[in-house]
Amino acid sequence: MTFLDPRLTPARPDLAAAHLRGTVEAARYVEGTPYRVIRERAGVTRTPDSTAPLTTEALFGETVTLYEATDEGWAWVQLDGDLYVGWMALEALAPPGAPATHKVAALRTPVFPGPSIKLPPAALLSFGARVTVTGTRDRFLLTEEGGFVFADHLAPLDRVEADPVAVVARFLGAAYLWGGRSSLGLDCSGLVQAGLTACGIACPRDSDMQEAALGHDIGFAGDIAELRRGDLVFWPGHVGMVEDGETLLHATAHYLSVVREPLGAALARIEAVGTPVRTVKRL
Repeated sequence: MTFLDPRLTPARPDLAAAHLRGTVEAARYVEGTPYRVIRERAGVTRTPDSTAPLTTEALFGETVTLYEATDEGWAWVQLDGDLYVGWMALEALAPPGAPATHKVAALRTPVFPGPSIKLPPAALLSFGARVTVTGTRDRFLLTEEGGFVFADHLAPLDRVEADPVAVVARFLGAAYLWGGRSSLGLDCSGLVQAGLTACGIACPRDSDMQEAALGHDIGFAGDIAELRRGDLVFWPGHVGMVEDGETLLHATAHYLSVVREPLGAALARIEAVGTPVRTVKRL
């Protein structure tokens, strides 16, 4: 029997996506409806409960497929980007509108109600958020919603960056947030996903998925001299990215932050708590 990861499979005993008919058993099957995220960031949880742990986030402008909306204001969705499934607030969603044309390339950027930096911003969008640009005004781009974003903070949606390590390093000092994907807080796999996605490399959401899907195993035997810039170091439940022969970049609950940590010290510290390096993957 083929294993279907519940994190990536829109199926429950009472409801499943129509395309899964014949693959999974469910009381009923439904066609999904496209929506887009209209909050700066929208939390996704495994259950429709505002106190449930965060499993991931969707950023402004990202699209989802909605399979159920409850009377209590919850939406059961699958994110179109990395296919993660879960519950989010229904009020965070709206019909899709025109396709996104640009993404936020700065760590974060304010959205102003007019073409002036002196106006109080209406929103603060994070790196990777998506917008639809409809015009220009001075040094600003006008979005479909009527907001103004500094033009240098946006990039065409199809632009890719050259170096995921450099992208990850921009997040240094950002808060660690379990399940987070934004510059206001993100976890270890969210950080790696942000860096790789910006460079056009498809990247799953969670560290175990990344370990299984990305690159090739270099057979790491403990000698840090073997490691190269961009290598992904995996422990059970954790991932970091090698910056160079001496440093590791990662979002860690140990410091509750994205940090640049001496590579040897990081490997020794994590191994000391009973979780030695499991795999090193090279892209």
